[in-house]
Amino acid sequence: MNKNRSLSALCLGLALSIPAAADEASRTVNIQRLTLETAREIALGAIDACRKEGIQIGVTVVDRDGVIQVVSRDTIAAPITVEISRQKAFTAANFNAATSQLVSRANTPIGRVQGLVMSAGGLPIQAGGMLLGAVGVSGAPSGETDEACAQAGIDRVQDDLEMAM
Repeated sequence: MNKNRSLSALCLGLALSIPAAADEASRTVNIQRLTLETAREIALGAIDACRKEGIQIGVTVVDRDGVIQVVSRDTIAAPITVEISRQKAFTAANFNAATSQLVSRANTPIGRVQGLVMSAGGLPIQAGGMLLGAVGVSGAPSGETDEACAQAGIDRVQDDLEMAM
């Protein structure tokens, strides 16, 4: 009988010393991020798409936190396109939404927060239901064209991103 009690006590002690899987999982978060190479591909895809339309743009790709990964400005794109594309990408990442969907909020208190641009041309980059980053484009004659070029950049890598998830 003492042998059974000793064995039970040993098993109980071992069980109590091993943290529960649920506790461990709740202490950390695994976050997928774009590689530099993928961010570059997205930027080049956006530039290529706009070049096909005869348009020179600035493009910025940010990570999920809105931190810049890649910035490119085509040869004769206006210098201001760099800052506007950054703000569009930052906004898309922070709202996890296309900036074209935020236009109605532009004249609200949130829309007047410095550093946000709520006009078409910024898109979140998502795969497997997860936000990975965002891309912002500026320089086309319309925000809709900016957005189409941003989408072309994402489309260049979307299948690979989905397969990686």
